[in-house]
Amino acid sequence: MEMAKGTVLSVQRLQISNSSSITQFLLLPFTDTRELQLLHFWLFLGIYLAALLGNGLIITTIAWDQHLHTPMYFFLLNLALLDLGSISTIVPKSMVNSLWDTKVISYTGCATQLFLFVFLATAEFYLLTIMSYDRYVAICKPLHYGTLLGSRACVHMAAAAWATGFLYSLLHTANTFSPPLCKGNALGQFFCEIPHILKLSCSSTYLREHVLLVVSIFFDLWCFVFIVVSYVQILRAVLRIPSEQGRHKAFSTCLPHLAVVSLFISTASFAYLKPPSISSPWLDLVVSVLYSVVPPAVNPLVYSMRNQELKDALWKLISYCFVKQ
Repeated sequence: MEMAKGTVLSVQRLQISNSSSITQFLLLPFTDTRELQLLHFWLFLGIYLAALLGNGLIITTIAWDQHLHTPMYFFLLNLALLDLGSISTIVPKSMVNSLWDTKVISYTGCATQLFLFVFLATAEFYLLTIMSYDRYVAICKPLHYGTLLGSRACVHMAAAAWATGFLYSLLHTANTFSPPLCKGNALGQFFCEIPHILKLSCSSTYLREHVLLVVSIFFDLWCFVFIVVSYVQILRAVLRIPSEQGRHKAFSTCLPHLAVVSLFISTASFAYLKPPSISSPWLDLVVSVLYSVVPPAVNPLVYSMRNQELKDALWKLISYCFVKQ
């Protein structure tokens, strides 16, 4: 009996020792077929270039045009920066793996990728909450807009979103990588995602996963409730606007934001809160693409299509560049 206990302890020590020697993880490829790997590379390249171009144009246009130096466009500029960062954190590595037919990401690279993605995604969620407050004040309390959303207040709110995302990500990254990992190094995802890393933990992750879930719900639920309440108030205020032109202008600035928020929250919530019984590798891949890759590429298109001011400023910038040449 004592010998058996000693053997079990030796195996546990060996597992923990092996976990500390993990130097790389294996990411889940979209396919093992070479032709489809190249198709994945070119598809992600197109999405990535579209995100770079769209968000880059928004950042440049807002920074260049003095008429767009308002709170709404200041927050939109921050959103574009976060979108550029988040998609650049995961897509290039996935493209390289498909191009060179490899699955490897280093331990340090995985930890860095996880930290940056959670940081930028969390900061984006809080920024979207702030943007809903901006639209609420602009439509429901227009006389107090300059007071409630002065330049200093806007900078402080944006800084709070970035800082909260940083601290939130630091907590989650430390929580994810602190337990020893001894159940292999294969991740069932195309980038380093928290639930899939926790599955490799030597110890039971039941408590750790539920603490993580409770913390996430606690911090994110109030944002979601705030966004919903804000848009209910906005909808009531817009329906009371007498002129059709006024209603159209209000909807043109609110509907894109509501579409972005709905896509981001619904897909991310499903990815992290779905029951294990309906989980599958392909479903996880598709949902992860929808909340991590699609929004950064679609956001510039959504915001520019219904925003006449932004479109006019963009055409002025393009005309200015051509004339200068």
